[in-house]
Amino acid sequence: MAGNSSYLLSWAWTWTWTWGTTSTSIVTASLILLVLFLIIRNIHIKSKSKSQNKVLNLPPGSYGWPILGETMAFIGGRIDRSPEKFVKERMDKYKTQVFKTSLLGESVAVLCGPAGNKFLFSNENKLVTVWWPSSVRELLGTCLATTGGTQGLQMRKMVSYFVSPDAFTKRYIKTMDIVSQQHIQTHWQGKEELKVFPAIKLYTFELACRLFMSIEEPTQIKRLAALFNIFLGGIISIPLNFPGTRFYKAKRATAAIKKELQVILRQRKERLEQGDADAPEDLLSHLLVCPDENGKFMSESVIINNILLLLFAGHDTSSSAITMLIKTLAEHPQVYEKVLREQSEIALSKEGGECLQWEDIQKMKYTWNVVSETLRLWPPVFGAFREALVDIKYGGYDIPKGWKFYWNTLLTHTDSSLFPDSSKFDPSRFDHAAPIPYSFVPFGGGPRMCLGKEFARLEILTFLHNVIGRFRWYLLIPAEKIICDPIPTPEKGLPIRLHPHKA
Repeated sequence: MAGNSSYLLSWAWTWTWTWGTTSTSIVTASLILLVLFLIIRNIHIKSKSKSQNKVLNLPPGSYGWPILGETMAFIGGRIDRSPEKFVKERMDKYKTQVFKTSLLGESVAVLCGPAGNKFLFSNENKLVTVWWPSSVRELLGTCLATTGGTQGLQMRKMVSYFVSPDAFTKRYIKTMDIVSQQHIQTHWQGKEELKVFPAIKLYTFELACRLFMSIEEPTQIKRLAALFNIFLGGIISIPLNFPGTRFYKAKRATAAIKKELQVILRQRKERLEQGDADAPEDLLSHLLVCPDENGKFMSESVIINNILLLLFAGHDTSSSAITMLIKTLAEHPQVYEKVLREQSEIALSKEGGECLQWEDIQKMKYTWNVVSETLRLWPPVFGAFREALVDIKYGGYDIPKGWKFYWNTLLTHTDSSLFPDSSKFDPSRFDHAAPIPYSFVPFGGGPRMCLGKEFARLEILTFLHNVIGRFRWYLLIPAEKIICDPIPTPEKGLPIRLHPHKA
């Protein structure tokens, strides 16, 4: 039952999504199945919670409505652009840093504040492990995101070697600079108006394809991008595999992506086996030729799954971060001017046509403060779940084995005791002392901290260096609604008016 309950996480995240089908019978059948499952699951939770309450000192809280629990209140905050609202209201109500609830068909302990973040981040693979909805596990398969324990650690070590800071200085910066310049020249130059989010999504996907698999053919990238957008639409969805549903479409798209990746993988494998000196030295080659510390190689399917994961992780979240940065700079002209000044000084220090280097990135101190403040207010990921591996004692309360934990990014990011005047956009708060430990967590923390943190930093800074050196921009819809489902996304794609700098 615990495994099946992750279906409900998909349902919750997609409550406001359309089904994408014209077949009423499909929708009706799917909803009937879902409601039946919810009823059965609710009976299980109620009986289980009653027995636990008799013998355990559970955190204060409420399991909410029959069947639904408190799911609607949980996702309601996302709809009205306050993803932290659900947690803050209950913290105030129960006067505690931990409370219980029923979300998505699961008994959940919500941990609050830096102490809660520290507990979860510090006890990965000891007391807690990663937990994802079944739609994610089924579409991605065995990979870094879905695998914990020793196997997950081995995968992480193999991938982290390729995305280490040392790898960036040798492989990435020049390519990132070239790709960003080419993208701007093709998709931005000569245009008076532009929708930022779709353009940035294309840029981040082009970059990921180039760096991870050395794919440069525009037609192939465009084809994969189209499939990938379908995949993204169903990665967190109701996992009912009926024609017309988002999950069904995503599953078909995933199969097509994996089939194409398999062709690329086998062609690369053949070149490597033949000793082709011109074979690319990218992530794909690294995973094919490098065993783990026990001498074991990844299987083809696991390599493909991890490539798919990295395309997913390095594409959607970075697209959101860069888009919100473009929006923020348009809203704060004085900040824009200071970033432009810093980037212009770096550009003037270089010879004509010379690409960015690691030393240039290190000079972008104010720019990174601006990025950090944007990530504080608009983190691409609003929170995550973990699962208790054993019975746990936290804050004087009992958390039974199998319960889920939830932590929220914005809860600490918008806490004025941690970030004074927290609603104000103020890059200077990152000038000197680092934030209180476990309070600034846009990339998570602990053993499962985002592997692509440094990759994202370079991707964002390199693109911003090139775009701000060419344009000033203005928002065409200043009060455009930001949809948080599941990442921050401008409802209309963030249309802007471009003004090229005078030579």
